[in-house]
Amino acid sequence: MTNIARLFSILTILLLSQAQAQIPADLRGTLIVLNKSGHNASFVDLGSGENLATLATGRGPHELVASDDGRWAIGTDYSGGNSLTVFDVEELSVARTIDLRQYPSPHGILFLPGQEQVLVTSESSQRLLVVDFQEGKVLRAIDTGQSESHMVALSADGSRAYTSNGSSNSVSVIDVASGQIEKIIAVPNRPEAITSNKLGNEVWVGSNDEGLVSRIDADSGEILNQWSGFSWPYRILLTEDEKFAVIPDLGNEELRFFDPLTGNETGKIDLPGARPQGVTLYSDDRILFVALSGQNRVLVVDIETRKILGDYAVGASPDGIAYSPLLLWKTIDYQ
Repeated sequence: MTNIARLFSILTILLLSQAQAQIPADLRGTLIVLNKSGHNASFVDLGSGENLATLATGRGPHELVASDDGRWAIGTDYSGGNSLTVFDVEELSVARTIDLRQYPSPHGILFLPGQEQVLVTSESSQRLLVVDFQEGKVLRAIDTGQSESHMVALSADGSRAYTSNGSSNSVSVIDVASGQIEKIIAVPNRPEAITSNKLGNEVWVGSNDEGLVSRIDADSGEILNQWSGFSWPYRILLTEDEKFAVIPDLGNEELRFFDPLTGNETGKIDLPGARPQGVTLYSDDRILFVALSGQNRVLVVDIETRKILGDYAVGASPDGIAYSPLLLWKTIDYQ
């Protein structure tokens, strides 16, 4: 090895070490990240940046949800897995795998109030499932009435669910208690990303073919706001207090920020080569974690200032992501 080559190698190692060490100093808890290409999940200690464990999932894990106490995390094995993987976060283990071959292509997932059951979309069967994740049983299968039901949103009281129906260009509004469809709302073509406000009277929808995000009155179907210029508005996240909205644009490789009260766009972060996908919030409701599928890392962003605070290395093609307040690395000295 020449002296120049040796120097280049040393500099590369130093730069990589510095990049991996660039983590916020005061974050605590555990980040759980589904790695689509790795067919596994990374468990990262936020204080140290250490990967605590890598656990196998079913094939092609996509979406992830964690309980408020951080004890349980559940991922959908969408691309060939046809299952749910239930993680016992405290034990760093897979508690069970729930077979959903009868309801293939499970994708969107959210906890129902009480957090004993989850809502799961089955894209191929056009169903919205109610699943007892502890018993590993499908309790109900609700027909969405539309094709390619991909993602799900839910009002805070759990009474109303919404599915984005990709090939039907619609949103199904479902009364969860009765399992009945309240209405079908026509939306711009190829809807995927979806969320709702806590009251459940508004639904936000991203339309991939038209590069639009629409904020819609869920009762009348009226479009309240609409934003353009997206390539692939992959997910839509509202902070808990509903003062900020964040939308990762996978195609344009950027994060865009909006004020839900005024409808104004407040800024964006360009992320060339990063391919931003899954998003979740830290406990303070202002720090954002973004899975960068093109760089196998998770970015940490201050939502108010739009400042990048650091990043964490994870597995191959990260997407679904969730935060747990549990401190699993008991021996770490954070001082």
